[in-house]
Amino acid sequence: MLCAISGEAPQVPVVSTKSGMSILRTIRLLSMLTCLGNVFEKRLIEAYIAENGKDPVTGEDLSTDDLVELKTARVVRPRPPTLTSIPSLLGVFQEEWDALALETYTLRQALVQTRQELSTALYQHDAAVRVIARLTKERDEARETLSKISVGSARAPAGGDAMQVDSAKIPDSVVARIEETQAKLSKSRIKRPIPEGWATSEAIQSYKPAVSSEPLYPGGKSLSVDSTGDLALVGGVDGIAGVYSISKQQIVQTLKVGSPITDAVFAGSTAVVASASGSVKFFNNGTETASFDSHAGEATAVVVHPTGDIVASVGADKSYVLYDLATSSVITQIYGNASLLSAKFHPDGHLLAVGGTDGQIQVYDVKSGVVAANFPMQAPVINLEFSENGYFMAAVTENSTDISIWDLRKSKLHKVLETGTKITTLAWDYTGQFLLSGGPNGITIQQYTKSTKEWSEPLRSAVPAVGVAWGPLAQSVLTINTEGVLNVLNQS
Repeated sequence: MLCAISGEAPQVPVVSTKSGMSILRTIRLLSMLTCLGNVFEKRLIEAYIAENGKDPVTGEDLSTDDLVELKTARVVRPRPPTLTSIPSLLGVFQEEWDALALETYTLRQALVQTRQELSTALYQHDAAVRVIARLTKERDEARETLSKISVGSARAPAGGDAMQVDSAKIPDSVVARIEETQAKLSKSRIKRPIPEGWATSEAIQSYKPAVSSEPLYPGGKSLSVDSTGDLALVGGVDGIAGVYSISKQQIVQTLKVGSPITDAVFAGSTAVVASASGSVKFFNNGTETASFDSHAGEATAVVVHPTGDIVASVGADKSYVLYDLATSSVITQIYGNASLLSAKFHPDGHLLAVGGTDGQIQVYDVKSGVVAANFPMQAPVINLEFSENGYFMAAVTENSTDISIWDLRKSKLHKVLETGTKITTLAWDYTGQFLLSGGPNGITIQQYTKSTKEWSEPLRSAVPAVGVAWGPLAQSVLTINTEGVLNVLNQS
């Protein structure tokens, strides 16, 4: 009697009722062992059943209850007669070596086949990735086209620098306000005297960090100071903006926007906040008074017109939008050829400059939307500033350490200020003498002396900044960094 699995005489033999005759016939012929099912070593067949649940010979379902133990006398297993001499041992070793060589050959064949299958699978995966990338690109292009159509049903510009105006024309009442403001400011700004008590170059040279807040709203890049010089409007990526009192050193108003804040400015007492979702919201005394979703993509910047009650926003959908604070309504929406990153009104209010991802600064007539001038840059324009006298325009491109100063009277590049440090934000003072710049490695102040027509650098500080602003009478400089910490630099 030999085990059907090991081929050796079993120590504890059992017989399967599923691999031979029926149970009834087995019982009848119990004395005739050859009529029973196959004989197995008990420990081997139990392990096989636990793993597979089937008879190893017939493949039928089998459990331990289907095993019948055979009562036999225990005997000492004899040593195989073939392993009693050296020649027989060598023969066994030769057989084992042949079996090992055959198994190695089989494994090599399986390895080659597996490699071929893996190569085919990798090729198919690469092809699938390429198809997914192409489909994703086509989807994004279709979404962009659809978003343009959905916003005001505006058509794309025909070509060149032509612009498409979403509304028929700006209301006469708004045009009258713009013209009145232009006439008033254009006469006064050129011969405007420097206010009494305004900071001097010598005072600015001694500016040092004096006040630092706790982290307010991390991840933001906007900083705007109201007319009193005490309230600072800041925002972060968590979708919350706040009005911070510098004198009290605390947040006095919390403004919930709902998506990461891209820019925020004060328009009088109204806080105007733009977000990554494309919304532009107005807040008064901490309460939301109006919300607009004119942009199909991210609203990248907001600026206030010199009238104080007109606001413009620019966005990734290649458009800028004008809003009327007096009526809480959209005045017009105008589309261009590239996504817009920055904007600034001319001090007279009759021009709006916008910087795009195509490296172009385009200046538009606010009343008509017609392109008045174009200034080429070498990279996406991330920040723009007009000097208060209206003669110069400063611009900074992405990842740049230089500030380009354009002379608007001659429509040419006046000066390139090399700061040696990365710049992300600009702010010109009220007198047009000092140009404040900030970046991750610190801030600088450049001074233009009208009498000598020369530039100098009265201040360089290692305070990092993603947003900068001037305090009252330029007697202080405010900065905010990526952690949301507001710093005040002054003489004290």
